[in-house]
Amino acid sequence: MTKTNRLNGIIAALEEGRPATMAFVRAEREEAIQYGLSQLDGVLFEMEHTPYSASELRDAMQFLMNRRRMIQGGSLRPQVTPFVRIPANGAEMNTWMAKQVLDQGVYGVVFPHIATAEQARNAVSACRYARPAGAALSEPKGLRGDAPNAAARYWGLTVPEYYAQADVWPLDPNGEIMVVLMIESVEAMENLDEILAVPGIGAIMIGEGDLSQQLGYPRQYEHPVVAEAKQAILTKAKAAGIRVAYPHATAENAQKVLEAGYDILFCTPSRSYATLDKVKSLA
Repeated sequence: MTKTNRLNGIIAALEEGRPATMAFVRAEREEAIQYGLSQLDGVLFEMEHTPYSASELRDAMQFLMNRRRMIQGGSLRPQVTPFVRIPANGAEMNTWMAKQVLDQGVYGVVFPHIATAEQARNAVSACRYARPAGAALSEPKGLRGDAPNAAARYWGLTVPEYYAQADVWPLDPNGEIMVVLMIESVEAMENLDEILAVPGIGAIMIGEGDLSQQLGYPRQYEHPVVAEAKQAILTKAKAAGIRVAYPHATAENAQKVLEAGYDILFCTPSRSYATLDKVKSLA
């Protein structure tokens, strides 16, 4: 698939060799309207630390989509791509929340607190439809239930077209769904080699808030102990060919974050436009 018909704007940015920019936003109508006008590549609807509501997510996604901008862009790709961070931690081995948000039409699911390879595999499986045993790309085994109509409509595709593209990237080069795993514990660091070896991971995000808590330096993101842990995670992920997201990008730290090798920058919502301007000037 070429970049001209890529539907997922985050994947498009990464394939074009530029940093992808996103912001954490609430699944609320007015916020979605405002961010739908932004120059961000995508937004992450935050539902881990805010109430999970499939109906509010559906409403926000409709108002995020700016059809005039899509027409002007000449593509079915939304100008701002919706992802969701679901509430369930990796240890809960949850699949139904991923299924529900994918069935709404999101292009990426962020799984918090992934700490083992088993949890990572479950996250990838939750975002895939089943394939016959022995078929190409049949592993990790798909666990997503079959209800594609709403998602296909949101993507602007027929159901057969949606099936062909509703798989995880980069495992499936034509896939338009990204699985993002949050690495935010000492246990995850200890198991990181095994986690990164699971096929189908689109990116990891270093959860420096929870990680700094566990290391004994809450929210001291630049404390030497925390900084060393973040660098160790980043180094291993890059060596494994996995993209890495940074959760607290600002105009002040953008250059340092990009030089460190991060691929996806999450801008602080209240300062997202200033951060975005800075990233674009550096990219």
